[in-house]
Amino acid sequence: MWVEEGTGAGSRMDGGRREDDMGTATVDVTNKNFKDVVEKDGIVLIDWWAPWCGPCRAFGPTYEKIAGKTPDITFAKVNTEEQQELAGAFDIRSIPTLMILRDKVLLFSQPGALPEAALEDLIKQVRALDMEKVRAEIAEQDKKAAANG
Repeated sequence: MWVEEGTGAGSRMDGGRREDDMGTATVDVTNKNFKDVVEKDGIVLIDWWAPWCGPCRAFGPTYEKIAGKTPDITFAKVNTEEQQELAGAFDIRSIPTLMILRDKVLLFSQPGALPEAALEDLIKQVRALDMEKVRAEIAEQDKKAAANG
């Protein structure tokens, strides 16, 4: 496990970028731009949400606030009502669900709204990771799985 409570696993589209009244920016993700967003180098956060979801509405302002403080990170949002095919492909069963990728490697996937301090701490942990070490650990796990499989 690379990030606390996370699970390991194997160009920002300007058309999807939106800014709210506070000037923060997130990327609205659809089937059309999903691959472009998640295959970016660097850190990508994905908030899986729906308009009717109370916890999603509570988490949204926190997510937007952190997005405004960290412009070097891509903050994506997937509306599960509009993007049911994507939500199904990623087996999203609870919302909000937050996923974090770094250099195309999924490092964290967990349902539930996080408080601001926890989200900031999670980002700090992801930034501190040695990605070469993470890739080596993934390769070792894949090798063991192939030998046992």
